[in-house]
Amino acid sequence: MKFLFPIVTGCIAFAPWLSAQVSVDLALDQDQFLPGESLTVGVRITNFSGQTLHLGKDNDWLHITLEGRDNYLVPATAELPVTGEFEVQSSKVVTRRVDVAPCFSLARPGRYVIRATVRLKDWNKELESKAKAFDLIAGTTLWEQDVGISAPEGSRQAPEVRKYALQQAFHLKQMKLYARVTDQSGSRVIGVFPIGPLLSFSTPEHQIDKSSNLHVLYQVGAKHFNYSVINPDGKLLIRQTYEYTDTRPGLRMDKQARIYVVGGNRRVAFDDLPVALDTPNDDASPPKP
Repeated sequence: MKFLFPIVTGCIAFAPWLSAQVSVDLALDQDQFLPGESLTVGVRITNFSGQTLHLGKDNDWLHITLEGRDNYLVPATAELPVTGEFEVQSSKVVTRRVDVAPCFSLARPGRYVIRATVRLKDWNKELESKAKAFDLIAGTTLWEQDVGISAPEGSRQAPEVRKYALQQAFHLKQMKLYARVTDQSGSRVIGVFPIGPLLSFSTPEHQIDKSSNLHVLYQVGAKHFNYSVINPDGKLLIRQTYEYTDTRPGLRMDKQARIYVVGGNRRVAFDDLPVALDTPNDDASPPKP
C-alpha cells in the first residue's frame, strides 16, 4: 500500500500536465463552403511531453464532431480515412489533413463548429481541440444538365446518368463560380469546387463533349477569360487563361465533335492545369492544324 498515495497523486495531476504538454489545434483552408464541397481540416498535434507519441495504428485515434445551431449534432455517415501509423516526436508539431465532408450528412446551410478529439492510446488519455467555426452557404444555380456516362463496351447496362451544374455564391465578399457534379437525383454529390471569381456581367459559356466532359469559358477580368474542363468524376482536367485581343474567346466544336477555344490569345498562368487523364482524350484537346 505504500505506493498507493504517489500513484493516485500522479493520476490526479496527469490530466492538466498532459493538456499543457500536448495540444491539438484545428485549421481550415477557408471559413465558407458549399454543400458537398471538400471540407479539409488540418489536425495539428504539438508535443512537448518529452516522449514520442505513437498514433494511427488503428482508426480510432481521431474523432471528429460537427455541430450546428441549437446543439444540432451532424450525423456521421462513414468512418474517417485516417489509417496509417505515424509518430510525433517530442518538441515537434505534426499536422494530418482529412476531408470530413464525405463522412457527414452536411447539407443544411448555416453556421457550424468542428471539434477534434485525439486519443493517446499509449497513455489511455484523450485530448480535445478548441471549436473551429465555419459557414455552409447556399449557391444559386445558373445552369444544370443531365449527361449519360457510357457503359463499358459489350455491357448491356443502361448508361449511368450524372448531373452537371454551375452555381454562383459569395465567398469572402467575392462572387465565385462553382462546378457541381452529382448523380441524376442530386442526392449523391460527386464533386463541388470553385472554378474562379465571377464578374457580375459575365455569362459562362458551357458545352458538353462526346466523352461527357463539361467545358466552361467565362470572363474573369477586363480582358481575361477562364477556360476549364471538368469530367463526370468531378475532376478538373484543364484550367487555362485566355486574353481578349482583336477577337473575343469562345467555344467551338469541330467535325469530330471536339470542343476547343477560338479567338483571343492563350496566356500561360501559374495556376494552369494540364490534361490529367489515365488515357488520351481528344475531346479535351484543341484540334491540330
